[in-house]
Amino acid sequence: MYSVILHGRRLVQLQKWRHLRFVVQNGSAFSNSYSSASATDLSSRDGRKVKNFTVSYLVDSLGLATKLAESISKKVSFVNKGNPDLVLSLFRSYGFTNSQISSIITDYPRLLLIDAEKSLDIKLQFLESRGASSPELTQIVSTVPKILGMKEGKSLGRYYDFVKEIIEADKSSKYETLCQPLPEANRQGNKIRNVSVLRDLGVPQKLLFSLLISDAQPVCGKENFEESLKKVVEMGFDPTTSKFVQALRAVYRFTDKTIEERVNVYKGFGFAVEDVWAMFKKCPYFLNSSEKKIGQTIETLKKCGLLEDEVISVLKKYPQCIGTSEQKILNSIEIFLGLGFSRDEFITMVKRFPQCLILSAETVKKKIEFVVKKMNWPLKDVVSNPTVLGYNLEKRTVPRCNVIEALMSKRLLGDTGSELPPMSSVLVCTDELFLKRYVRNHGDKELVLELMTIYTRGRVSS
Repeated sequence: MYSVILHGRRLVQLQKWRHLRFVVQNGSAFSNSYSSASATDLSSRDGRKVKNFTVSYLVDSLGLATKLAESISKKVSFVNKGNPDLVLSLFRSYGFTNSQISSIITDYPRLLLIDAEKSLDIKLQFLESRGASSPELTQIVSTVPKILGMKEGKSLGRYYDFVKEIIEADKSSKYETLCQPLPEANRQGNKIRNVSVLRDLGVPQKLLFSLLISDAQPVCGKENFEESLKKVVEMGFDPTTSKFVQALRAVYRFTDKTIEERVNVYKGFGFAVEDVWAMFKKCPYFLNSSEKKIGQTIETLKKCGLLEDEVISVLKKYPQCIGTSEQKILNSIEIFLGLGFSRDEFITMVKRFPQCLILSAETVKKKIEFVVKKMNWPLKDVVSNPTVLGYNLEKRTVPRCNVIEALMSKRLLGDTGSELPPMSSVLVCTDELFLKRYVRNHGDKELVLELMTIYTRGRVSS
C-alpha cells in the first residue's frame, strides 16, 4: 500500500439562544408549528410559493446570491422561518461567523430542517464535551457540515477527531502520515484508514471528507480497496481531481470480468478497446450504463440526424451523453431550432461541441441572446464556434465583450474604427492572448489601464 502512496504522492451564551428559541416559537411573528416540504410534494402553485419563500429567506438571512439560493431551494424548502431562524441563531451562539454559516448551509442545506434544540444543539454540546475549542469546532463543522447529520455518539466523535487531525496535519509545514494501524477491523476503522491512504496520495480535503461521512463503498473495505486503488493509480488518474474518486468507485464496483463484459458491449457498438478506456478517463461513470441505455442513446442521436460514425465520434468526445435521457436530447433540438438554427447547423454544432446536447434551455437562450442580439455576431459564428455556449457568461464572455464595446465606442477597432472582430478572436482564445490583442497592445498607458479596469471589473462583479 505504501508503494502505491509513493507512486501517487464555545464557552458561548447558550441561554441567550434558548431565550430566542422561546421567542421565536411563541411570538406572534411566527407559527408555533414548523413544517417543511419538498416542492415536488406540493401543488405546482404552492410549490412555487414555498420555493420563492425559501429563496428569499436564504438571500435575506445569509446574503447568498439569488442563483445559489435557487439551487439550494431545489434540495430543501420550507414554509416559515421558525426552525431555520433557530438553526442560524444556534450556530451564532457557538461562535460561528456569518461567512462560516453561509458556507455550512450552502454545503449541507438540510441542516435548516433539523430540530435545532433536540438534535443540533445536543451534537454540538457533545463535541464540546470532548474538548473541542470554539475555533476548532467552528472550523471543522464549516469544513465538513455533514458531520452534524450523523448520530450522536462514538462515530460522530471519532470522525470529528479524525477530521481535526487531518486539518491540523495539513496546516503543518512538515508533512505527516496519518495512516496508522487501527485496533478494530470494522467499517468505521476501514474508512478512516482508507481515507488516510487517499489523503497521503494527495486527494483534496473536500473529496476526502465527503467519502468519510458518506457510506461510499470504496472506502469501507480493505483488500478490495487496495486492489482498486492500485488499478486507478496505474491508469494514471490524477489524485487531486474528482475523476480519481469517480474512477475508484467504478473500479471498486465491478469485477475484472464485469469490466471486460462492459468493454465488449461497447466493442459491439463499434468502439475500439482503446476508445473505451479513453472515454473512461474522461467520464469514469460511463461504464455504469447498460447495453440497453447505450443502444438507446445511439439511436436517439441518429434520430437527430447524425450518421453512425458521427455518433461514435460524438460519444468518444463526450461520453457523458450516454447518461442523458432521450427526451433531453430531443428537446435540445427544439431549443436550437426555436432560436433560429437549422437542423443541419445543430448537427454541426453537436459534432464540434457535444455538450450542446445537455445544456439547459435557459443557458442556451441567455448566451445566444447576449452574443447575437447584444453583440450582433451572426448565428453562423455560433455554429462555427459552439464552444462559446460552454463558456461562463459572467466571468468570461461579458468582461471580454465589455472591452470590445469600449474599443468600438472609441473607434479603435478595424478599418472603420468600430468594426466588430470575429467571435473566435474575442471569445475562443486564452485570457492572456485576449489581453495581448485588445488591451496591452495600445501605446496609450492610460487607455490600457482603463481597458484593464473594464475587464477586471466585469470579472469581479460577476
